[in-house]
Amino acid sequence: MHLNETAKHMLTGKKGRACELAMNILGELGDLYGAERMIAVSQVHIDMTLYMVDAGVEFAERMADWGGQFAVPAQLNPASIDLIHHEKMRVPTELLENSRRLESAFLKMGAIPTWTCAPYQQGLIPSFGDQVAWGESNAVAFVNSVIGARTERYADLTDVCAAITGMVPELGLHLAENRKAEILLRIADLPAQTFNDSRIYPLLGFIFGEMAGDRVAGIEGIPGQVTEDNLKSFSAAAASSGAVGLFHMIGVTPEAPDIKTCFRNGKPQDTVVITREMIDSAETRLIQGACPMPDLITLGCPHYSVEEFIRLEKYLDSRKIKSGIEFWVFTSRKTYDAIKKKNLLERIERSGVKIFTDGCSLQYPKESWNFTCAMSDSVKYANYCFSQTGLNVLFSGTRDCVETAISGELRISSLWK
Repeated sequence: MHLNETAKHMLTGKKGRACELAMNILGELGDLYGAERMIAVSQVHIDMTLYMVDAGVEFAERMADWGGQFAVPAQLNPASIDLIHHEKMRVPTELLENSRRLESAFLKMGAIPTWTCAPYQQGLIPSFGDQVAWGESNAVAFVNSVIGARTERYADLTDVCAAITGMVPELGLHLAENRKAEILLRIADLPAQTFNDSRIYPLLGFIFGEMAGDRVAGIEGIPGQVTEDNLKSFSAAAASSGAVGLFHMIGVTPEAPDIKTCFRNGKPQDTVVITREMIDSAETRLIQGACPMPDLITLGCPHYSVEEFIRLEKYLDSRKIKSGIEFWVFTSRKTYDAIKKKNLLERIERSGVKIFTDGCSLQYPKESWNFTCAMSDSVKYANYCFSQTGLNVLFSGTRDCVETAISGELRISSLWK
């Protein structure tokens, strides 16, 4: 690869040991994929924030001890736990200590302690065309597709290296020619009212991911009034069922004003029709295992927004969660503070809901709780739940989750009512 003088100085250790290691890692990555040069990025979203193994903590600490400092603004994905309300989450001492070690190392290097998987809804939001380095699958899909900034799918460790150097190899979705779609998914004849139910967007995202795999694809038939939270749930679902780093919604996302613009040679190589039967199949497959009644209902995968909390409070309507059911919602510190100022926090918690910041609904301390079955309004959560937690799982809408929790009886309404 072609390296400018700054990159060469990093590579040879003139900018310190942390920069030297980071540039060597990124350089080898670029060589592996045939990149021609390194490019500057304006910001980084670091995904390597969950405490899962000691090696991740040791890497972050080593880089910090070697004097590593983030060269560009770097925001943080969720921790494994709620770092503020850890007692409420029943976090064991060892997990808390290791999570604190990661926190300390990142803050020492200059990270912004956002601790959220939805960085596109707060903080340093990039602009169309900006070159960035983001990790976290749903965030990558959203920032590429909905905002139109440019990032590859950065894995753990490489994201930290990008933050220290402020550079990445120019490859993959950083390049304009790799951002064109190959296949088109067309939604067939769904009743207009179906799009009033927020469940349709993650279900379509789930199908989209399965069909697209690691290809850039377009989808036609999404109405123009789609909300940011709808796009968030679509992105999360698509990136969980497939390796989706970029999608184009025709007439919705910025690089897809029409079919001709977003496809190579102005037209798709193949077109697939998404039918009602395919949506029903997806919904059925997101109910995993025998689960007559959930004892955990968890929302906020990705983290809940202020608008989603407003809707949740409306559905709760001051009613109480049934004894024996835990109802959790995960969000960012910024959103937590916002709903607290609006008195939403107090009203929601009065119903028996626990609201956590920083953490991930899939990474709670399982040894501290004895759950058997979970329910969520997140397709991403439902898709990953059994493999990551061992719990049977049910997917449905937010209102169904609320009515189930209040009545103590399973409520799953039809999408086609």
